[in-house]
Amino acid sequence: MIREEKQYRKLFLAGVVNGIGDRFSSVAVLAMLLQLTGSGLAVGMTLAIRLIPFVFFGPLGGWLADRFPRKVILVTTDLARIGFALSFLLVHSKGDIWIVYLCSFLLAAGEAIYSPARKSALPLLVNQEKLIKVNSLEQVLVGIVLIGGAFSGGIVSFIFGAHVTFWFNAASFLGAAIIISTIKFPESEQQVMEGNQPVKEMPFVVFKKIILLSAPVLILFICEVLIAFMNGIDNVLISVYAVNEYQLGDIGVGLFYGALGIGLTLSFTVANRLRKNFLVIGLLCLLLEGASLLLLSKTHWVVFAFLLFCGAGCMSGIGNACFDTVLMKEIPAEHRGTMFGLLATIGNTILGLSMFLSGLALNYLAPRLLGLVGGIAYILIAIFLLAAISTKTYRKTNQNLVE
Repeated sequence: MIREEKQYRKLFLAGVVNGIGDRFSSVAVLAMLLQLTGSGLAVGMTLAIRLIPFVFFGPLGGWLADRFPRKVILVTTDLARIGFALSFLLVHSKGDIWIVYLCSFLLAAGEAIYSPARKSALPLLVNQEKLIKVNSLEQVLVGIVLIGGAFSGGIVSFIFGAHVTFWFNAASFLGAAIIISTIKFPESEQQVMEGNQPVKEMPFVVFKKIILLSAPVLILFICEVLIAFMNGIDNVLISVYAVNEYQLGDIGVGLFYGALGIGLTLSFTVANRLRKNFLVIGLLCLLLEGASLLLLSKTHWVVFAFLLFCGAGCMSGIGNACFDTVLMKEIPAEHRGTMFGLLATIGNTILGLSMFLSGLALNYLAPRLLGLVGGIAYILIAIFLLAAISTKTYRKTNQNLVE
């Protein structure tokens, strides 16, 4: 598909370049925080701060994506983040941690505008029949980023120092902007934007209308909210497991992120073959992901931990591909940017709060106990939603909507 879809190939390549640079920097920043402070709270706060901008800039990014050329939005946000990526070079002691918090916020603000523009561009660059394939490839993209960025970033940071990763991140933003500037979007994008100009509905009005009219979107919205409450635990624990539990430092952080990347890459072999029942399959994968995280909290062997992270990543990749395909099919083209922006806003706001609370909880709970709670929560959420879509009420509502 990457060979056939030339414009998507450019977007995919830009995502690899952009993502690897960002992961290089993220691994170095998290390890640096643990070394300077020795506190899981600092990690939780940094991860939470990177999600707070979605509250303010997520809806704006979605609104912009439905009304202005996506290429302009993507290139501009990449270029704007170069300076902030280099600001981490100024952090040398515990007293400089405020720079990490501030620049993490500003980088995330750019991502909040960038993300809905990129995601809403996918259905414009490929045919509807290929959505499950492109969403599967998007998980491969994340996998490549985690392997090439997180794993390699941990090694580079360990050998050459964190400053090298910060320079590499800045260069990656410039490279991605150059690649995206060569993409040719179809004329339908301009037609959609022109058709949207007279629309007076506010983003949250559009969100409410679509949620109420589509049972699958409503289920996925509930899923997004519930998972976000627990997902913060896993994001914080990856670094804590690597540095504090297994004593592996930067290399351990990269190793575990790399394991997730391998799992996401492998998910393509399964997700690419799916043709129906995307919602049910996605929830079953969520259940299996929770089981992997539960077992992870119990193992003390690095090899087993690595394999369990691979398994969790694979299930997450299949589930995400399924969920994104359902959303792209259910949401009208003229509202995709707005909806993806608002979904990201709600999910990331809750996730940011969850990360902060997880970091705080580590001052009172053992990391493995917190991981056990998170794994069980995933399983219960999946069971609850599977039970919900099996009810006669859901089936009847969905059938009426289809008719």
